[in-house]
Amino acid sequence: MSHFDLSGRVAVVTGGNGGIGLGMARGLAAAGATVVVAARNRAKSEAAVAELARLGARSGLVALDVANADSCRAMVDETVDRFGRLDILVNNAGMSIRKPPEDYAVAEWQAVLDTNLTGAFVCTQAVHPVMRSNGGGKIINIGSMMAIFGAAYAAAYAASKGALVQLTKSLAIAWAKDNIQVNAVMPGWIDTALTVAAREQVPGLHERILRRTPAGRWGMPEDLAGIAVFLASPASDFVTGAAIPVDGGFSVEF
Repeated sequence: MSHFDLSGRVAVVTGGNGGIGLGMARGLAAAGATVVVAARNRAKSEAAVAELARLGARSGLVALDVANADSCRAMVDETVDRFGRLDILVNNAGMSIRKPPEDYAVAEWQAVLDTNLTGAFVCTQAVHPVMRSNGGGKIINIGSMMAIFGAAYAAAYAASKGALVQLTKSLAIAWAKDNIQVNAVMPGWIDTALTVAAREQVPGLHERILRRTPAGRWGMPEDLAGIAVFLASPASDFVTGAAIPVDGGFSVEF
């Protein structure tokens, strides 16, 4: 369907070299977008770009440290210089430090917020004039179930993701006049390197997630491909400020 066709569009996926980011990148590429993988680990990014190329997509990589504001701005400039435009931004890069809240050092707290929240904000700031001059654009912020629920071992992560959802709503209102739709996706428990570490660090987590999730399984990165295409495409032109769970029913199970 033409509503979901991303041919001629350029999409940046931060942290797009693995996990949820790569799952979304695959979906955007399959819909016709040129996909730019923006991340720190060059070897992983090269492997991701090679995979996208094998799928027939035009793709490339740009170095990015989302905790560095100058790097965020340079990423946008380089993408536009190399690919001629930037239509879609997926703010996916993220991290977590798992420990009781009383044990956080301020530097650890700040590192999580700088990566998950401030980096996304600076990337959106940098991309706004580009999208405005293009006549519009799509911004997709990757939140979390932790924007809804608390976690004793992830206070900084939960705070950053809750704030990112609220930032999404504010940007959606501010930039509606520029035809820029800003939405958030709240993944449930997805099988990625980040959640493998969580299962190793939090006893019983795997079993609790399976019991709580009506779908009866952990999500996979490819489960995020469809929502990425929808929110990046003309099909969602009247959708903005939304925070959409993709969680196998986790957030509605009582």
